[in-house]
Amino acid sequence: MDIWWAKWLAGGREALMAQPRGRGVGEHQVLDVVEQQAVRQAVLDHRPCDLGLAGQLWTRAGVGDLIAKPYRVRLTEQGVGKYLRRWGMSFQRPDKRAVGRNPEAVRVWREETWPAIHAQAKAEGAEVLFADQVGIRSDQVTGRTWGAKGCTPVVCRTGNRFSVNAMSAISTKGRMHFMVFTETFDADVMCRFLDRLADHFDRKVHLVVDGHCAHRSRKVRAWLADRPDRIELHFLPSYSPELNPDELVNADLKRSLPMHSRAHDRAQLATERRRSALAYRCPNLVHQRRTVS
Repeated sequence: MDIWWAKWLAGGREALMAQPRGRGVGEHQVLDVVEQQAVRQAVLDHRPCDLGLAGQLWTRAGVGDLIAKPYRVRLTEQGVGKYLRRWGMSFQRPDKRAVGRNPEAVRVWREETWPAIHAQAKAEGAEVLFADQVGIRSDQVTGRTWGAKGCTPVVCRTGNRFSVNAMSAISTKGRMHFMVFTETFDADVMCRFLDRLADHFDRKVHLVVDGHCAHRSRKVRAWLADRPDRIELHFLPSYSPELNPDELVNADLKRSLPMHSRAHDRAQLATERRRSALAYRCPNLVHQRRTVS
């Protein structure tokens, strides 16, 4: 009672009003703004192993270890998760980059080589295509299906193992050409694809490919030297599949085909591969496709 009377004498009615309890907004934060920015940038710029921690992927426990190392503060995983979300970060599947990838070569391709190819093709009234090859196996299983809890669904497939290969090329307007074959991809297959590709165009084709040995073979170089006005080859930087839009086409077909195919032999698998390529839908592109198989 004496405490209340003392408050009344000191501040009147206002002194008796209930006050907010607990910590104020921001007072619960263990790290200040500068420390939070430092930790966030470390997670974005480095792998755990680069900073003396275990692993190559960041987890909440790993970020907690990163915080504990310089600041001597141990947070729970839930607390670390709150910081990560507050920093605008999310838990994602990382993209892959080859160790041998040359960032400078990629920069030159984006800023100089590709604009030059595009300008040359436009001046010549030529077509620009990006090409790549892909293999499909009979025992590849992808995708998910619904089933009863505790009972794993079963998909029946042939026990035989066989595969087919395909070479495809897609233009900047979405026009796709493809060829299905069963033998190993080599210079002979590449020349056969170039022959059939050239027959489909009445103008020159600028074909962008990766550095596969078949693309650089003596036989392919001789084919190109005999037909300089038909097809001109351009090479992407090494270990840079993200620069080739045809990689996305092949990845999508390779992922979706096993979900629908029930091929029992190589011929059926080749037929399914042709059907899936013809039915392929590439968003934001004009859908024109012709088979060269």
